[in-house]
Amino acid sequence: MADKVRTVKKIKKRRPKRQPVVAGWREWVALPVFGVASLKVKLDTGARTSALHAWDIHPFERDGVLWVRFTLHPLQRNNSVRIPCEAPLVGKRAVRSTSGKSETRFVIRTTVLLGGQERKIEVTLTNRDQMGFRMLLGRTAMRRWIVVDPARSFLHGSRIDIANGPSADTLLKIGEPQ
Repeated sequence: MADKVRTVKKIKKRRPKRQPVVAGWREWVALPVFGVASLKVKLDTGARTSALHAWDIHPFERDGVLWVRFTLHPLQRNNSVRIPCEAPLVGKRAVRSTSGKSETRFVIRTTVLLGGQERKIEVTLTNRDQMGFRMLLGRTAMRRWIVVDPARSFLHGSRIDIANGPSADTLLKIGEPQ
């Protein structure tokens, strides 16, 4: 008589569903990959793409992979603080600005920290000097992560509250008014 082998049905483990982060229309975020402990960001459900204020944007090749080198100015109305950055290039994307003008921008992936949660997002690099915020978080980045309460702001603390790590000390010594 042949041996019967009993099989056990494999049960798929489901990750517990995360509760979305409820955030105001403007918040402080961290960009740990670039050493930015706090950056004021506008959460814009009307914008599909996220955008980061950057200067001196130059693509280059490293080990056969396209990268982009750029400078961040993390403080609003203050271009004296400069953070040199490099990131692998995801590509280029045509983006329509609020004025209706189409612009081709470099796209990178980076980590954003908000509400105690980190997410990898795609962000375009552009000059946002004339805009009120150094970063715009679009709906693609917020999908399945953030729910925006448009009547509220800074639900996740002040710049000092979220700042942690050595980059926080660097930014706090700059002397920006609190």
